[in-house]
Amino acid sequence: MAILETRKLKKYYGSGDTAVKALDGVNLSVEEGEFVAIVGTSGSGKSTLLHMIGGLDRPTSGTVKVAGKDIFLLKNDALTIFRRRKIGFVFQSYNLVPVLDVYENIVLPLELDGGRIDMKHIDAIIRTLGLSEKTKSLPNQLSGGQQQRVAIARALASKPAIILADEPTGNLDSKTSVDVLGLLKVTSEKFRQTMVMITHNEEIAQMADRIIRIEDGKIAGDRYVQGE
Repeated sequence: MAILETRKLKKYYGSGDTAVKALDGVNLSVEEGEFVAIVGTSGSGKSTLLHMIGGLDRPTSGTVKVAGKDIFLLKNDALTIFRRRKIGFVFQSYNLVPVLDVYENIVLPLELDGGRIDMKHIDAIIRTLGLSEKTKSLPNQLSGGQQQRVAIARALASKPAIILADEPTGNLDSKTSVDVLGLLKVTSEKFRQTMVMITHNEEIAQMADRIIRIEDGKIAGDRYVQGE
């Protein structure tokens, strides 16, 4: 089952001859449980695509369906709620709340949504990501790799339909990057979690199940990694 679908997705800035076509008719389908890496050079449109998939920006035209819902038919308030419940985000800059400890950061989206906290699920995430000894620590007491693990745990906490990771290892050294990507892959498999990751790093992309290449706002390649 496709958990994510885009059809004829376009994002233009400006108009006429000077229009910048950040996305120019992207058709994409991601199956439930897939770990997909989207690669491309700077300015290729990969980050714009992630923002559209995540409902962070509206397209010029085209559709994005997440878990069967056409997200851009939703009004802003409804889209915010849908995004909080169905889409998890992992950013390069972690985006942790500095005055909250690790556990509080992980469950914050659930508390904002007023939802019930599934303690068994949260405990499983914390154990899987090796954070059991750090739940009372503040973000500034953690290494970069540990902070990114907290961000991954927070994204997983609400059992979203899809997790979007935007250059998740951009602020980490090479060894920590490999560790964090390994954990992303493990959590994807353990929790049957669909993940779409943006990266410019070809080595990191090889850890995904499938690599999609974006060039000039269009899909220029789409291949599966396993078995090659």
